[in-house]
Amino acid sequence: MARSQEVILTNMCLIEDENHNIVMQIRDPERYAWSGAALPGGHIEEKESLHEAVVREVYEETGLTISNPKLVGMKHWYTKEGVRYLVFLYRTTEFEGQLCSSNEGEVKWVKRSELATMDLAYDMLNLLRIFDEDNLSELFYAERLEDDFVREFW
Repeated sequence: MARSQEVILTNMCLIEDENHNIVMQIRDPERYAWSGAALPGGHIEEKESLHEAVVREVYEETGLTISNPKLVGMKHWYTKEGVRYLVFLYRTTEFEGQLCSSNEGEVKWVKRSELATMDLAYDMLNLLRIFDEDNLSELFYAERLEDDFVREFW
């Protein structure tokens, strides 16, 4: 049995201000396979540390320079092609700069109470459980169904 596999490495970061607002990115459905409001983040580049990647991605997508991002968990699944897709989940309250949208999508501060009324990216409310519940650190999509996934929280 092979112990190696093809893997795609990505990240997302929950950036929270002193009023418990979070930065959300509104992704353009014309440009991306998945759309809706999501946390900023992206792909980890070759020879880049996980830390460097999340700082870079947040800056590119929001204009904010984050400090001390804490790895709080991950979500992962297998693509239809059998590739494991890993998303490292970070959280920080330390940042500098002015919020600025990019070609990735509009970014804005959002009150947590507004999330339920927004057009969110797939499964965003379930994903936020990893950030909010201390006993959770992993969301695994164990099985792909026709229109959804079987979720396992750990």
